[in-house]
Amino acid sequence: MAQEAHGAFYDLLAVRGVSRRDFLKYCSYVAATLGLAETAAPQIAAALEKGTKLKPALWLNGGSCTGCTESMAQVDSPDVATIVLELLSLNYFETIMAAAGEQAEKNIEDTIADGGYLLIYEGAVMMGEDGNTLLVNGEKGTDILQHAAEGADAILAVGACAVDGGWVYAHPNPAGAVGVQSFLDGVKVKTPVVNLPCCPTSPEWVVAMVVQWLLVADDDPALFLEKTALLAKEYHDNYRDADVSLLYPEYIVGSTIHDNCPRRGHFENGEFVTEFGSEEEAKGYCLYKVGCKGPQTYTQCPVTRWNRSVSWCVNSGAPCIGCGGLNWVDNNAPFFKRLSSMQMGGSLGNVQPGSVAAVVGGVAAAALVAHGLGMKAAGRIGDGPPMEEMKAYDRKHGAKKGGDK
Repeated sequence: MAQEAHGAFYDLLAVRGVSRRDFLKYCSYVAATLGLAETAAPQIAAALEKGTKLKPALWLNGGSCTGCTESMAQVDSPDVATIVLELLSLNYFETIMAAAGEQAEKNIEDTIADGGYLLIYEGAVMMGEDGNTLLVNGEKGTDILQHAAEGADAILAVGACAVDGGWVYAHPNPAGAVGVQSFLDGVKVKTPVVNLPCCPTSPEWVVAMVVQWLLVADDDPALFLEKTALLAKEYHDNYRDADVSLLYPEYIVGSTIHDNCPRRGHFENGEFVTEFGSEEEAKGYCLYKVGCKGPQTYTQCPVTRWNRSVSWCVNSGAPCIGCGGLNWVDNNAPFFKRLSSMQMGGSLGNVQPGSVAAVVGGVAAAALVAHGLGMKAAGRIGDGPPMEEMKAYDRKHGAKKGGDK
């Protein structure tokens, strides 16, 4: 039986035009992505060969633009990553599945009843209006997520919206958007959640985590977190007014974009773009002064890249806008300036540091003027030192009072 599965898998590769050599090279790449030694490649290959049995998965959508789905689906030709994803029996994937209506919704219930599935969630959890902000087939999106999460072996929160609410969470957040972990903490669901950041997330990161799950799914799903090198990040969810701990794969968030940026040499040399369309931009200088958030954003975008590792934002000439960070829209806007909004909370919402400085400076100046007038009225200060009628330069060069020659 094992030999039949082995042959069936390589038949699948051959039909798609992928050689065994290409497949094993890809397994080595995934091993490196997961932070494993190259010797783990055969183990990964064996796990994927077993995957011909099709492991069940649900891909649910919350409040999103489906950009992460597009990131996964827009492949110009079949490759190994695509084939790996096809090893999952995606029993529900509303954006691209053929099934519709009650049959599609029944697929969720059947998968949950059978158990042993991976839950992939894209988009923000919409808690506004008591969960009625997002309804699917008349059912609250929050109820669907809670039900599916309770029976899953593990959960992948795919993309910034699923991680912490993303752009949907941005102030004033009328939809009550939050991330998956924040929501599950609130309803006391303990299923492990691994967060894959960015807007959209990288298909390679999703594939790497799928491989990690396939490695342990048959033996002990509880090993999924144990075998994945994870880093925890804490943040305060303003909407839920709660502290949340998020788990990320270390290989994704272990270093900043700045650490691996191909333009870092220009940063070290003090060579910056200060205006788009300039000669400095044409020379590929550092984009820090036009808003690049690379030094404060912890992701592996320059290493993994997009479109089959062809390019990424900075390679395309755009500054990093920090979509891999927490609450990235509010914290990093305006995107093309070196300013960051400040979350003041309450009725103040988000304000810009420049606005704060202007207001504080204006109040201080007004206070000084009022203080000076009061001192003058009280007779505590005189007229002060005598003032020059004209500048010394003008006086020396014969300029008359008023500036006429």
